[in-house]
Order: sequence, then structure tokens, then C-alpha cells
Amino acid sequence: MKPEYKKKSIRSYVVRAGRMTDSQRAAFEKYWPVYGLSLKDGPVNLDQVFARVAPRVLEIGFGMGDSLLQMLQQETDKDFVGIEVHPPGVGRLINNAGKHELSNLRVYLADAIDVMDDCIPVESFDRVQIYFPDPWHKKKHNKRRLIQADFVAKLRTHIKPGGILHLATDWEPYAEHMLEVMEAVSGFVNEAGVGQYSPRPDYRPVTKFEKRGARLGHGVWDLLYRKESSGD
Repeated sequence: MKPEYKKKSIRSYVVRAGRMTDSQRAAFEKYWPVYGLSLKDGPVNLDQVFARVAPRVLEIGFGMGDSLLQMLQQETDKDFVGIEVHPPGVGRLINNAGKHELSNLRVYLADAIDVMDDCIPVESFDRVQIYFPDPWHKKKHNKRRLIQADFVAKLRTHIKPGGILHLATDWEPYAEHMLEVMEAVSGFVNEAGVGQYSPRPDYRPVTKFEKRGARLGHGVWDLLYRKESSGD
């Protein structure tokens, strides 16, 4: 399986081939028909896809999927849509979800901007989460950072009024960049107060990398912004 995306001059990720394990490869054969969604299918009706009406969460860039798997198990009342461009991570997640017979997951192996543009209806999600996106450390690469004003404005259209945009990073300069972007865009209210970071909410699992970083004295910064409703 290869990620689906349209050609762009600037992307926030590098498509790495990555070697898939036998189990990840087998997962695509067995579980992609269950969990996979395609950019080529166009607009999606999530009520039909999940065969129920429920709170919905979108995660962009779930990596190897371990924390998303925990959320699937902990928040069975919610349906999750995951978007990732790296096949090994998608294979691992759908393999584990399939083994646990979880029904509250669907996955795109695709570019998130393309998915939002072509597939996801407006105001579809109660929560959108982006955890530990590539910080693109070098200044000349900062333009590749996912969290930019235009991207946040696009995200906002897909969040329900009163819904949450949750960002997290372990790179302080990126945290400062995220905060600057979010404080400047319209239509969101900082849950922690103007210019403040939020404590980690209970629903976001602590990753093994985060635990390792904490032992080394590294920080993690969470930002939670609520989309304003028309009455706010």
C-alpha cells in the first residue's frame, strides 16, 4: 500500500518507504477492507460508515498508532478517523484494532489536507488531535510545519461548534510557534486562558517516548482550543 496524495509544492512530511513487517503486510490484506477509507472514494458519510451516530474524533499523523489504539479502547462511545502517510504505522494500527475486534476506527493512508478537501464534510468532528507532528527544527524548513494559519482555518471548518482542537509537542520552539499561530487565528478560544498551555487531558495517553523524555527532563506542551459557536 502507498499513501494517496495530490502533488503539492510544500508538504509537512516526507514519505518514507519504511519496511513493513509480515504482520503489518498481512494486516492490509485482512483488515484494510474493514478499516480503510480511500481518497478516491470522495465525500464520506460517517454515520453510514460507522453505522451509528456518535461523537467523532479525527487524529492526524498517528505514527505507529499505539496511543490511538488506547483511545479506541478507552473511548468506545466515540468513533475515530485516523490519517497517516506511513504504511507501517497504518498496518500496525489496523492489525491491533482487528485483533481486538474494535469497530470504532476508520483510517486514511493519505495526505490530511486532501482528505479534508475531498472527503470529510464540514463540522464532522467533536475533537481533532495532532500529537507530536514533525517540528522541522531547521529554520529554513519551518515553512513545512503542519500547524500554520491556513491549515488551522481549514481544520476549523471540520470541527463542530464547541468542539476541541488539541495539539501537543515535545519541542519547545514548536510549542511557541503553535501558540503564536493559535492565538492569532479567529474562531477559537484557548481553554487554559489567553497565551497559556493546558495540562495533559486524561484521554491523551502518555507515550513511551514521552515517558523517556520526562526522565531526561524534557517537557511536553499541550494546547487545547475550543471552536467558538455562533452564540459565543
